[in-house]
Amino acid sequence: MKKLFSLFFIMVLVFAHAQESKETANRFFYELTFKPKKDSAKLDKVIAILDITGKKSIYQDYTVPAQDSIIKSAVEEMEKTKTFKDMSKLVKMPKFSYKIVKTYPDMKQQYVDRISMNLFGFDDQVTLNWNILPEKEKIGAYNTQKATTEFGGRKWTAWFTTEVPFQDGPYKFYGLPGLIVKIEDTEKNYSWKLSGNKKIENYEELTYSDKINAKYGIPTTVTPTTKEKFDKAYTGYKQDPMAEFRQKISPEMMTMKMPGSDITIGDFAKKQEKIAKDFFNANDNPIEKNQVQDKKKK
Repeated sequence: MKKLFSLFFIMVLVFAHAQESKETANRFFYELTFKPKKDSAKLDKVIAILDITGKKSIYQDYTVPAQDSIIKSAVEEMEKTKTFKDMSKLVKMPKFSYKIVKTYPDMKQQYVDRISMNLFGFDDQVTLNWNILPEKEKIGAYNTQKATTEFGGRKWTAWFTTEVPFQDGPYKFYGLPGLIVKIEDTEKNYSWKLSGNKKIENYEELTYSDKINAKYGIPTTVTPTTKEKFDKAYTGYKQDPMAEFRQKISPEMMTMKMPGSDITIGDFAKKQEKIAKDFFNANDNPIEKNQVQDKKKK
């Protein structure tokens, strides 16, 4: 039973990850408007968060953390009744699975993401050359100033405020004399706008999903790697996201039914494979446009 639950959480919560910490954090909410398909005019939206503590900042898609209470209720019911509950019908999957961790004060960056059961992170030092301009604008409650830079094969315009004493921003952006309130590329493929903030006492980096993963043997500790090794492994994972799952399940087990359900493990695996592939195919317009060019050269 425990093994089945473990494999279940591997697939359903595969995009959740973190490391444990408890302190005070400032959480900044950004509305991210983006174009997932480069040949389409359709835009998508998601809420992202930037959690800032005294030691570092963590940027991530807020979709999974925002559903902690829903996940907790469903998990507790499954553990109590010993029956399977299809959480894919209850929980929205994130648009972006990675985290960007910046350590203070050197602003060393780490890109963190999960490949199947394993959580990897590689150093990703980013240098941004900003051109601070005299234009000023009121955005929401903040007085901001304009700045521009080039990054990832795109030209970016940012608006920062010195009223918030953090030289940080969403995604990999940082280095202005204040918090970035808004930033977008000139073609408006990606646009972040600060939509709110709050202080969190006794901040925990681990979400409930992370704790459940850890409980069932899914690592929440980041394994260091290189970008080259990560990219190679991630490419293989995208091609066959269920490879590690199949290694742990015998052909006989694939015909077994999930506890308290009419769904077989094999049918469950097929559904999770479709969810994973839909996730990977949903976006062919990366933030860093030159990443696609680099992969084509290899």
